[in-house]
Amino acid sequence: MPEGFAIGPVYIHFYGLLIMLGVLVAAIIAEKEARRLGQNPDVVWDVLIWLLIAGIIGARLWHIFTPPPSMIAQGITTEYYLTHPLDALAIWKGGLGIPGAVMGGALALYIYVRQHKLSFATWVDIIVPGLAVAQAIGRWGNFLNQELYGAPSNLPWAIYIDPAHRLPGFENISRYQPLFLYESLFNLANMGFLLWAGRKFKKSLKPGDLFISYLVTYPIARFLLDFIRLDPSRVGGININQTLMAVVAVLAAAFLLWRHRPGQARPVVVESQPAETPENKEIIAH
Repeated sequence: MPEGFAIGPVYIHFYGLLIMLGVLVAAIIAEKEARRLGQNPDVVWDVLIWLLIAGIIGARLWHIFTPPPSMIAQGITTEYYLTHPLDALAIWKGGLGIPGAVMGGALALYIYVRQHKLSFATWVDIIVPGLAVAQAIGRWGNFLNQELYGAPSNLPWAIYIDPAHRLPGFENISRYQPLFLYESLFNLANMGFLLWAGRKFKKSLKPGDLFISYLVTYPIARFLLDFIRLDPSRVGGININQTLMAVVAVLAAAFLLWRHRPGQARPVVVESQPAETPENKEIIAH
């Protein structure tokens, strides 16, 4: 399966195109959410490049410091990456960790909103449905790279993996669970849930609730899916991603319940005003 195509001397990787497509779709959704909540939609496009850069850096660092066993067996360890910086930068070959992407993007957003005196809680809620759909799209890059597949399977929807991409010990097994697909479908459903919840519970949600909800739903799904993952990253002998997901889900759920414990004042709902545009500015002027 080709990993991309050439335009003259430039080779375009499908993985990179999918990342950019996911970012674009996420930005469009965030822009619509910003308008719905009466926020300036231009902020989405202003902060987008910083979120993208910080997210990719965070995702790559997470992979570098938590390489899977199959890569360690080939000598591609954290120490290898630190001594081979060009390989550390080769994100088109795969190797991006979602936990690092979320942490990097959240840090970039926090710095941006602090500088522009905006509400971090409001803006993570605006961005998080788009984050879910970006993950859904990006997971198809794993399919094209023939990575992130699950246990061997004879299910009708099992996928074929080329011998060159099979893990040690599975050289003679050709069909596997499409783990990337399961996570992609869940992320699409999670996006729908977050958009629905933001409208259905508009009067009772507090700023930041949607992002905290994401920190419950996605980690639960990731925790469960990791049971069929063949090559989980391990730190100190434990599945670091699965363990982190369990901790995050529990803490986020507890925090969400605490925020809405009995006796807490209901949030004051302020009717959102449409963002000012040249069109409605002219209407107001008349």
